[in-house]
Amino acid sequence: MEMPNPYTGNYKVLIVVPLVLVVASLLLIGLPGSPYAIKRGVDFKGGTLVTMQTAAGVDEQKLKAALEDAGFAVSSVKSLQNPSGYEVEVEIERDEKLTLAEELKSSFFSEIEHVSRLEAEVAASNGSAEAVSAYLEARKSTDAYANGLFGIAGRAQNATEYSETNALKEAVGNSYRAILDEYSEKLTALLSSEVGYESAQFNEVSASLSAKFIEKAVNVIIISTVLVSIVVFLIFRSVVPSLAVLIGAACDVIMGLGAMGLFGIPLTLASFAALLMLIGFSLDTDVLLTMRVIKRREGEPRQRAYEAMKTGMTMSVALMLSFVCLFILASLTHINTYYEISAVALAGLVGDLIATWMLNAVIVLWYLEKGGKAGEEQKPFLSSIFSG
Repeated sequence: MEMPNPYTGNYKVLIVVPLVLVVASLLLIGLPGSPYAIKRGVDFKGGTLVTMQTAAGVDEQKLKAALEDAGFAVSSVKSLQNPSGYEVEVEIERDEKLTLAEELKSSFFSEIEHVSRLEAEVAASNGSAEAVSAYLEARKSTDAYANGLFGIAGRAQNATEYSETNALKEAVGNSYRAILDEYSEKLTALLSSEVGYESAQFNEVSASLSAKFIEKAVNVIIISTVLVSIVVFLIFRSVVPSLAVLIGAACDVIMGLGAMGLFGIPLTLASFAALLMLIGFSLDTDVLLTMRVIKRREGEPRQRAYEAMKTGMTMSVALMLSFVCLFILASLTHINTYYEISAVALAGLVGDLIATWMLNAVIVLWYLEKGGKAGEEQKPFLSSIFSG
């Protein structure tokens, strides 16, 4: 049985559904204090993710309480059954002491090379008063960073005891490693006594690395948006169809983010990758629709939109089935990466069906019925490549 053409009659009412979902998604994740605000995973906020394989499950609340009593800030504890027993996953927020230690170490090593050069100039100038003064002035800040690290490490040292910068660098490095080792040993010992795991994997993400992830993610979004905007405009050479394509992709991502907030899926490298995939697929379906409706001449625009919808929905359903299989696999194996990718992709693909065929299609049809150019009159850039 063939689906009816939704673009007969007053098709403009279709736009209400995607607009309501977009607004609801923005309110869901954007209201201050919303319980559905998207949480950042360890990848984007720093911290420690411990994955343990055990023969039996654990009491999640009891384990969380034990860790918090020991001074660890626990984000979540999960105990999931898998074919080989149980997988216990503990996510711990970045420790404030570790964060401060990392900041002090980074600040120290960002300045110590300059101090080393001044130290060499002192030797080269046979200890001239000017060179010594510049060297001692530069040592003040590096000595302060070093003393801060010594204090966190519990070492009775003073940076002024080290006359050579190479020795000071070694002492600072040893102190930082000692802080990390103490934290790791404390966590390992507690988990060993509380869980009794068979094997464990510790994934430590520093604050600077998580900041780098965020920076790279933002850069990817900005660069891809600019490039996509340029290419789409070159293809259609008209503002409204180009905006329709970009708006459809943006709405798809917003609805995907809303689903992440609703179902408690954190923003990790896996879920971020799924969002990028959604952008690519959304552009495919949006360009398919816009090219079919605007560039072709045969039939009425509404009929061309309907034919494009049948093709696009076939593509979407095929892709959704593949992610359903991945979601089932994630449910059976409890592999979080598979779950995050498949869940975000499925939610986004449903959003793409709504955004493309109930929002983008309405905008494009409205554009043509208001006098926009269609068929060969449009003369899009690279028309020979995108013709069909």
